[in-house]
Amino acid sequence: MEISQAREHLSLHKRIVVKIGTTTLTYPNGTLNLQRIERICWVVADLCNQNKEIIIVTSGAVGVGANSLGMEQRPKDIIGRQAASAVGQAMLMNIYHRFLMAYNRHAAQILLTRECVGSPGRKENAHNTICQLLAMGVVPIVNANDTIATDELGELSDNDNLSAHVAIFSESQLLVILSDIEGFYNKDPRTNPKAVLFSEVTEITPKIEAAAGGSGSSLGTGGMATKLTAARTALEHGISTVIASGDDPMILLRILAGGQEGTLFRAGG
Repeated sequence: MEISQAREHLSLHKRIVVKIGTTTLTYPNGTLNLQRIERICWVVADLCNQNKEIIIVTSGAVGVGANSLGMEQRPKDIIGRQAASAVGQAMLMNIYHRFLMAYNRHAAQILLTRECVGSPGRKENAHNTICQLLAMGVVPIVNANDTIATDELGELSDNDNLSAHVAIFSESQLLVILSDIEGFYNKDPRTNPKAVLFSEVTEITPKIEAAAGGSGSSLGTGGMATKLTAARTALEHGISTVIASGDDPMILLRILAGGQEGTLFRAGG
């Protein structure tokens, strides 16, 4: 399949997981970027109006909570992060709810733990709940349950890997990871002006793995390495992934219209 055909094929996907990173939701000082969140909700509502089924996996609870509590930086201890998450998650859901309701869409909160991802029974329950919500026209908003499960502050706290698992057990056709970078580069574009953006990746080779670096922001926890792991997990289950910048939420419409945006990790060879 040619690159343009692979991109055009994305328009046929109905069920899509959209992972939204902390840096997409906030300003550099850690406060919520309300204009961008509202545009995200407008785009999601518009896609739902096109009979798409959108599942949001959101980061940001710890960072937003820490900022709201007046912390100078993201807490490093588990208890501090749990407290910040409890405050931030409530704030995030309230904002998503208000903005989506403005466009006649309900939001539903789903908090997952590693057991929900690893246990067949709990995974089936999560699958059934998400499918029922989508059938009702509701937008599921998923996050790791950082408040009570300390392991989620480790393995799943970046939400990149979580979004891949959500895409798998929800039987989605596409995963879109919105970040603070335009896509997957052969080198770090923040430090190397000669870095080249990959438009499409069909196989995650050792060379591709070597190009993945660490976290680029003090606000979030997921770097390109975690996004690459998420893409690999999704590919192993036949799900394509697009990594793209979340600066302009309209990019979702362009991606699903076949636009050459970000990096497409294409399933199916």
